[in-house]
Amino acid sequence: MPRFKIQIQYDGSAYHGWQVQKSDRSIQEELENALSILTKGEKINVIGSGRTDSGVHALRQIAHFDWETDMATCDIIPALNGNLPEDIRINDCAVVSGDFHARFSAVKRQYVYHCRTDEYILDRNTIWQTGPLDLNRLNELADKIVGEHNFTSFSKFNPEIENRVCNIYLSEWSNESGIVNYRVAANRFLHHMVRYLVGTMVEVTRKKMTKLEFEEILNNPQENVQIYKAPAQGLFLEKVEYNGADNF
Repeated sequence: MPRFKIQIQYDGSAYHGWQVQKSDRSIQEELENALSILTKGEKINVIGSGRTDSGVHALRQIAHFDWETDMATCDIIPALNGNLPEDIRINDCAVVSGDFHARFSAVKRQYVYHCRTDEYILDRNTIWQTGPLDLNRLNELADKIVGEHNFTSFSKFNPEIENRVCNIYLSEWSNESGIVNYRVAANRFLHHMVRYLVGTMVEVTRKKMTKLEFEEILNNPQENVQIYKAPAQGLFLEKVEYNGADNF
């Protein structure tokens, strides 16, 4: 049976994250509903590269599904988009090998978090209005995150997850046209991890926590430690990378 890989962009404002919920809307559910229309009721499971939280957006989320169809990939895109809400869009579609897995084949994931430092409000659903930020100090903290760390201190505690070590390849703050962005890339992320990192770094610059305290909880992981979480709306899954031919 053919396996299809899709690239998805979505505004997560109206959704309770990626994963199907019992009573709330999710991105995965909307995609599966759109596929069920094309298959005349057949249930097709859509597997994403990872779960984005409630209110979090994606620029290039990746997912896969198996479907026995004669429809060409160039026709699948408009067919799906025609049955999806306006805040979810398929941007690319390809047939991949049967051993490709959107989640387990991924080698790198990259997020970007947007902060606005001025009084402009019309993008408030996709940005955190932080006010002025000290970019140099933020990057001093971001540098500490690069490398392999146990991120127990910077994730929602889940006793079922034993391995909380992530390898961070990129951790950098930048000022782009008046918006301060934080980009972080890693082999994997834990629940709420990016939002905890962003929120805590920002609060260090506001002197609610010292740089030494930040380094202490990073280097000596603790469960349920007092940290700060940035709001969901500023966070975007920017891209997911795979080896070789598996990349779009």
